Amino acid sequence: MLIPIKITEKALIEIKNIIDNKNIPQDYSLRVGVKGGGCGGMSYLLGFDKPKTDDVQFEFEGIPILIEKRHMMFLMGMEVDFFDGTEARGFTFVNPDIPKRHDV
Repeated sequence: MLIPIKITEKALIEIKNIIDNKNIPQDYSLRVGVKGGGCGGMSYLLGFDKPKTDDVQFEFEGIPILIEKRHMMFLMGMEVDFFDGTEARGFTFVNPDIPKRHDV
């Protein structure tokens, strides 16, 4: 099966840390999704949930992942990363296939 998203090593470490230390139930998987609004008309979701009927399920580096079928086209090629800086900390979503805008 084609895995629609990539997860960086830093994000994998943080996700595994959350699973190990935040009492995530064993029957839950990492849910990746989108919702309307935010910059560019879409924002991204990351959390833990039980599988639903319309989910696509796959595994990445031992982590079970869920994505709703209707979200697949918005997440294809997306990379989930984790940033841990002095001013901010959290997960980021980057699509390396979309060129960055450069102001002239």
